[in-house]
Amino acid sequence: MSNFSSVILQDELIRKPVVATISKGGYLPGNVSGRLPSMGDQEPPGQKKVVLKKKITLLRGVSIIIGTVIGSGIFISPKGILQNTGSVGMSLVFWSACGVLSLFGALSYAELGTSIKKSGGHYTYILEVFGPLLAFVRVWVELLIIRPGATAVISLAFGRYILEPFFVQCEIPELAIKLVTAVGITVVMVLNSMSVSWSARIQIFLTFCKLTAILIIIVPGVIQLIKGHTQHFENAFSGRDTNLMGLPLAFYYGMYAYAGWFYLNFITEEVENPEKNIPLAICISMAIITVGYVLTNVAYFTTISAEELLLSNAVAVTFSERLLGNFSLAVPIFVALSCFGSMNGGVFAVSRLFYVASREGHLPEILSMIHVHKHTPLPAVIVLHPLTMIMLFSGDLYSLLNFLSFARWLFMGLVVAGLIYLRYKRPDMHRPFKVPLFIPALFSFTCLFMVILSLYSDPFSTGIGFLITLTGVPAYYLFIVWDKKPKWFRQLSDRITRTLQIILEVVPEDSKEL
Repeated sequence: MSNFSSVILQDELIRKPVVATISKGGYLPGNVSGRLPSMGDQEPPGQKKVVLKKKITLLRGVSIIIGTVIGSGIFISPKGILQNTGSVGMSLVFWSACGVLSLFGALSYAELGTSIKKSGGHYTYILEVFGPLLAFVRVWVELLIIRPGATAVISLAFGRYILEPFFVQCEIPELAIKLVTAVGITVVMVLNSMSVSWSARIQIFLTFCKLTAILIIIVPGVIQLIKGHTQHFENAFSGRDTNLMGLPLAFYYGMYAYAGWFYLNFITEEVENPEKNIPLAICISMAIITVGYVLTNVAYFTTISAEELLLSNAVAVTFSERLLGNFSLAVPIFVALSCFGSMNGGVFAVSRLFYVASREGHLPEILSMIHVHKHTPLPAVIVLHPLTMIMLFSGDLYSLLNFLSFARWLFMGLVVAGLIYLRYKRPDMHRPFKVPLFIPALFSFTCLFMVILSLYSDPFSTGIGFLITLTGVPAYYLFIVWDKKPKWFRQLSDRITRTLQIILEVVPEDSKEL
């Protein structure tokens, strides 16, 4: 028997079941730390435990947020807000308002992340405040649809724009896009499986590429303003009347563009000095992103009219062709790098959500195990690969994501409302970072109000999304609550887990390193 197989066998002998307990009003399965028990408190000299190490510095935290938030939308098609607000001026107001609102949400998450020092983001906070059922429903739709679908969408943009320079005179074949996309997804998964440090270093590089791309647009735009090209800002608030029913869609477009500010909370346990670095990283990142987004849109309007922007399929390309000449050929490369950064940051963060959900007993046990040498949550990373591939080659991916877009903001509004609840339920809770109550109140109210308004403006899509989300309820009772599963099922599950442990070389957290 190999050394690794012996470790697996020993681990099976000492492992104890995780028992749900109630502690101080919160739902905390097993240990408060969420770690599986080991043979004792002492360990032989020179022998290390297998854990996820604290390797996320302030710079890496900033790069994860900026690198994940800034994707392809600001370069390709920032017309969703303009379409639904009706004027240049109102669209810029919405870009600014969504940035401020995202900052409010991010500051609220900073308080939660420094008070509840566990990874997992939305899932962990819902579990703590509302209990296991809602938390399971959240991770259910995230694992099966939202995350694979979102990764497939941003990856398709990567595949399309990495091929753009090679198909200048003709249309890019869809099969070629999907094949290159599949390669890109695989590279991201392998990278995140191999090394936390290298994933973070590449994320820093890609973040600088994104900021460079934004500056390439902003600087010529500022020069245009200095030259007096302000014709598209005259009567900025005139145009077609703003439709109240279009505002939820404008909100979704704007908040989707800023989505990603919450990802640092998914990896709280890996952040160095989280009480200081999480709030700092969030504030620095959101300030850079909001200013960058607003100035990029201002730059577009110095050269492109509102009507032209609505007709353009790639606004950054149209802008650069008019002002930058042959250098515009570099824009698709920057867009592809931007998409790759969003893919890498998203997989890095969300794999920790699945890791924590498994550690709490809500996903298969194998997903909470760590590679014995690389110290990465290997199973939680690679589980996304087949699910994303299915989404990539499935039918109407975008409609499916539209159905579930309301679920993301519904749960996010609930999480921030939970912060207010914790203020009153657990006033003595240690809070190194604390925000004024009006900030979480405004954010949660806006999210929940827009979700309700979307039920009125688009009841069909929202209703389907609601029904898909509700499938998590019977799944919870079937897979989690029902503890009288047949003996053959339990034996098969254990056998599969042990086999995967040996193949992947993973063990539960706190096991001894080989």
